[in-house]
Amino acid sequence: MRAVIAVLPGDGIGPEVVAEGTKVLDAVAKRWGHVFELPQALIGGVAIDKTGSALPAETLQLCQGADAVLLGAVGGPKWDDPRAKVRPEQGLLAIRKGLGLFANLRPVSVNPKLVKASPLRPELLAGVDMIVVRELTGGIYFGEKLREKDRAVDTCVYTEAEVVRIVRTAGRLARGRRKKLTSVDKANVLETSRLWREVTERVVRAEFPDLTLSHMLVDACAMHLIRRPADFDVIVTENMFGDILTDEASMLAGSMGLLPSASLGEGKRGLYEPIHGSAPDIAGQGIANPFATILSVAMLLRFSLELETEAAAVEAAVATCVDRGILPVDIASAAGVEPASTVKAGAAVLEALERN
Repeated sequence: MRAVIAVLPGDGIGPEVVAEGTKVLDAVAKRWGHVFELPQALIGGVAIDKTGSALPAETLQLCQGADAVLLGAVGGPKWDDPRAKVRPEQGLLAIRKGLGLFANLRPVSVNPKLVKASPLRPELLAGVDMIVVRELTGGIYFGEKLREKDRAVDTCVYTEAEVVRIVRTAGRLARGRRKKLTSVDKANVLETSRLWREVTERVVRAEFPDLTLSHMLVDACAMHLIRRPADFDVIVTENMFGDILTDEASMLAGSMGLLPSASLGEGKRGLYEPIHGSAPDIAGQGIANPFATILSVAMLLRFSLELETEAAAVEAAVATCVDRGILPVDIASAAGVEPASTVKAGAAVLEALERN
């Protein structure tokens, strides 16, 4: 296979973890006989510094012509003025819109070797294996905004079409898993959530009758993610709720440094990134956890390139490293081992990938 994968290292620890991800892509290409082109481009704070834009036109053009995009992270204290007209986060919103990405997939599972890394009791973590599907293009983040002297307004808007397509994405995922779909909303007080619930019910009844659908208010979901997380299979929800719930769910696995994500649209092209931020406090120290980025590479191989064997092999290689106790600093203490550097952890994945 030949594929162009646009690489956007971004800010903070982004370049460090993305470097390990691209090494994995090179190793996969070599082992399975693929040709991956990995052109790099600017996004986020570094792009603002060099071009004045969080998403330069040439970056978007590269990504639109690529088969997939691998992203590190954006942002940092240097660009953290909320009054600034141009902010790193605008690059993320713009690239999602520019690539037509509307579904953010965040899988969460718990490795038995790392249960002590989570603040939850071990018995609550047994069997946790879920995917949260977050809508990316609607809701309060994209609604009309107004700021006056003594008041501010953020408008939450959803259309029926936006709900239909995200529910279909979640339904297809649930159909290939345990056939349980939980739709999360706030239908007791929000009109957008009432629309969400009505459309979800109709789509699932008509197109996914084999699924078990349940509706849950977002506050109840936040509680049950801690109380009984193993009950969830696929969760589908709107933009802001998904943003908050996925960060909460990341603590089930013990660290944001373990969890990947995929942002998808109607076609095969997707954007893949770890769920963690740019972590400027540890940038340049060589201690960032590369596993979430490497697992994002696995998702890239699976969803955009349809290379399931290769994707599973990358995931197995990361699992092997965890089993062997080759762990970065964010999770090493929970396993009682000496922490591995970013480069050492990445090298261990490459070794396991070659041996498996």
